[in-house]
Amino acid sequence: MVGLSEGEKHFIRGGIAQDLRTDGRRRLQFRAISVETGVIPQANGSARVRLGATEVIATVKAELGKPSILHPDKGKVSIFVDCSPTAAPMVEVLKNFLLSSVLHCKDAYSVVKVGQAVWRAKALHTRLNAIAPLPHEKTKRRKEEGNRSQAKQWMEQRRCQRGGAAIDLSSLIVVDGKVCWDLYIDGLVVSSDGNLLDALAAAIKVALSDTGIPKVNVSLSATTDQEPEVNVSDEEFLQFDTSSVPVIVTLTKVGKHYIVDATSEEESQMSSAVSVSVNRHGQIRGLTKRGGAGLDPSVIFDMISVAKHVSRQFISVLDSETLAAEAAE
Repeated sequence: MVGLSEGEKHFIRGGIAQDLRTDGRRRLQFRAISVETGVIPQANGSARVRLGATEVIATVKAELGKPSILHPDKGKVSIFVDCSPTAAPMVEVLKNFLLSSVLHCKDAYSVVKVGQAVWRAKALHTRLNAIAPLPHEKTKRRKEEGNRSQAKQWMEQRRCQRGGAAIDLSSLIVVDGKVCWDLYIDGLVVSSDGNLLDALAAAIKVALSDTGIPKVNVSLSATTDQEPEVNVSDEEFLQFDTSSVPVIVTLTKVGKHYIVDATSEEESQMSSAVSVSVNRHGQIRGLTKRGGAGLDPSVIFDMISVAKHVSRQFISVLDSETLAAEAAE
C-alpha cells in the first residue's frame, strides 16, 4: 500500500481532474514503453517490457508432451507468474484474467506465485454454477437449459467467426492423441509501479512473437498402440502468428475521471478499475473489474469504447518497439 499524505492525495486527484497528472501526462496517455526480445537464451521466446518504472519479463518454453484425454487434438498452455509481495493485491486479477482473456485458451491453467504462496486456478469461459435443481424446478430448468444451450451454440459460432482463440491449440498437435507441444509461459515481475496487468499482457504478446517452435519429423510405427518416434530439428522453427493476441488496457477511475497506465500512487486513489482485453481488430476478448465502487452500465460502455481507441495507439507503439528490439538482436 502506498503511503500518501492528505496533501499528496489531493494533489493527485486534482491533477487528474484537470487532465494534468503528476508526471506531466494527460489522462489517456501511457508512460514510455521499452521492449527487449531474446533476453533469456534458454527459452524458445522471451521479452522484457518496461512501462515507466514497472518492469516485467515473460518467457515461453515449448516441450513435447501428451495431449489430454478430453482434448486429444490440441496442445496445452500454462501460465506461471512470479510476483513480489508488493504485487499481491493483483493476484486475483492476474490468475483469472491472463489465460482467459489474453490467450483466450479454454481448459488451460495459470499459476500465480506471491512470495511463498501459490494459487492455482483453472481459467475457463463463464459457465453456469453446477447447482442441483429442486424437484419442482426440474421441468422449468430443462427448458431454460435448452434455451441456454442454443444461445451458447450461437455464441460459439459467432466467436469462431470473429477469429476464435488467440492461440490455436490445434496448431500445437504433433500426432493426434499421442504427441503435442506444451507451452509454458512464465511471467516475472521485476518491479511494480502500477498497471501490472497491462505490462504482463504486453510482455506475453511480445514473447510469443519471439517464440520459435522446432519443426518435428514423426516416424509412425506399424502398430498404432506404440509411441511414435519424433525427431526435433535444431535448425527449422515455426513462428507464432500473434496478430490475434490482444493487449490489455486498464482504465482506472479516480474521482469523476478515468486514466490509463496508472502509477502505484494513482492506483491508491482509485474507486474502481476496468481492464479490457482487445486485439488489433478492435474485438473485445475479455473484461474484468476490480474495486468496491459500482459503475453505471453507460460508464462501462464508455470505458470500453475508450479502451478500444487507446489500444490502437498502444498496439502500434508496441509493434514498433518490438520490431526495433528484433532488429537490435
